[in-house]
Amino acid sequence: MININRQRTDRRKRRVSANIHGTIVCPRICVYRSNKNIYVQAIDDDKKITITAVFSKTVKDGKMTKSVVAKAVGKKLASELLQVKIKQAVFDRSRYAYNGRVKALAEGLREGGIKV
Repeated sequence: MININRQRTDRRKRRVSANIHGTIVCPRICVYRSNKNIYVQAIDDDKKITITAVFSKTVKDGKMTKSVVAKAVGKKLASELLQVKIKQAVFDRSRYAYNGRVKALAEGLREGGIKV
């Protein structure tokens, strides 16, 4: 049972992420979501480097819901990307559905001024 679910998530990740490629001008925003935290990286696939990364522990302030924290992570990543003069990016949601915390993160990026 566990192996079948793992294969299903691996297929979903390959399907979603296969055609997404980031450059220095338009990096790939890669999302990892655990039960408590959310991690985001801006990656340049040409040079194979991480431009910047943000995770939820750097943004948490008191009692915030996970969706609010995800939106704040998106805004913080957007501000860091704007400092490096990057205005657009490609969103790689990996195996996660585009709802809840992943959607809130993308909305935070958009509110921060990044075209996703």
